[in-house]
Amino acid sequence: MYLSPAPLYHSAPLVYSMSMHRLGATVVVMERFDPAQCLALIERHRVTHAQFVPTMFVRLLRLPAEERERYDVSSLQFAIHAAAPCPVAVKRQMLEWWGPIIHEYYAGTEDIGSSFIGPEEWLAHPGSVGRPLDECHILDEDGNELPPEEAGVVWFAGGRPFEYHNDPAKTASITNDRGWRTLGDIGRLDEDGYLYLTDRQAHMIISGGVNIYPQEAENVLAGHPAVADVAVIGVPDPEMGEAVRAVVQPTDPAAAGPLLAAELLDYCRSELATYKCPRQVDFVDELPRDPNGKLYKRLLRARYWEGHDSLVI
Repeated sequence: MYLSPAPLYHSAPLVYSMSMHRLGATVVVMERFDPAQCLALIERHRVTHAQFVPTMFVRLLRLPAEERERYDVSSLQFAIHAAAPCPVAVKRQMLEWWGPIIHEYYAGTEDIGSSFIGPEEWLAHPGSVGRPLDECHILDEDGNELPPEEAGVVWFAGGRPFEYHNDPAKTASITNDRGWRTLGDIGRLDEDGYLYLTDRQAHMIISGGVNIYPQEAENVLAGHPAVADVAVIGVPDPEMGEAVRAVVQPTDPAAAGPLLAAELLDYCRSELATYKCPRQVDFVDELPRDPNGKLYKRLLRARYWEGHDSLVI
C-alpha cells in the first residue's frame, strides 16, 4: 500500500505511483497535504510505503504530541524523501518517531547525477544525501576542483543526453568544457565521498562581498519548535548590498512579535557564525509554497526587491 502525499503533476510522485501500480500495489493519493489527514490515511489503509519532502516532515512534527500519538503508523515499512535538503534536527526527530525506515535520495528531473542513503548510513553521516552514484566533482566559481570539505558547485560526469525544451542557452549553461553537468546545487564531499548539499546556487546571498548560503540558517530555524515554516532570503541593504532576513510562519500566530524574533535570532547564532544568521525576522501567516511543498522564493524576494535596481530570482 503506497501513499502519495504530493500531487501527480510532479515527476517523482507520478513515477513512484505508476511504478507501484505496475507492481500490483494500491496507491492512495492525497489531493493536498494535511499532516493529520496523512497520519489518518496511513492508519486507515495500513500504508507500508510513502514518499515525502522535508516540509511535510516539519508539518507532521509540529502537530501536538497527543495528536501524533493518536494515530497508528506501525504499518509503515519504508518512507523515502527528496526534493530538498532535510534539516538534521528534523530528520533525527522523524527517525526517533518512525524508526529506521526513512531513506533519502538526491536527483533531478533532468537525470543529472543521483545518490541514495539509508537510515543507518545517514546516522553515521548526518546531513549527507549519500555517496553519488555518478562521477561527482565540486568546483569553484572559476571551474577549479575543490578538495574534500570545501563547498562549491556540484557537477556530474556521464549520464544520458539531456536538453531543455526549446532552450539551448539554458542547456549550454549547465554544461562545462569537460562535458560535466550541474543541477545548480552547492555542496561538498567529505573524505569518504559522501555528498552534503548546502543550497541552490540561485539562492546565494552576497552580503558585503561574502557568499552566504541561506539553507544553513533555514535548517537551524526549522528545528525550533516555534517555527512552522521558514525561508531565509537576501533583502536590499544600502551598505552591504544584501542583508540576511528570515521570514517565519510561527507555530502559534499569537506568539509572533519582537520577543520571539529575538529568541529565534539567538537560537540561530548559537548554532552558526553570526554572519550566516539573519539580522531580522519577519512573521507571515503562510509562505508561498506549491502543493508539493516547493518554496517559491522568487515570489517572497519580490516583495522586498520591488522598486530596487536588481532582483535575483
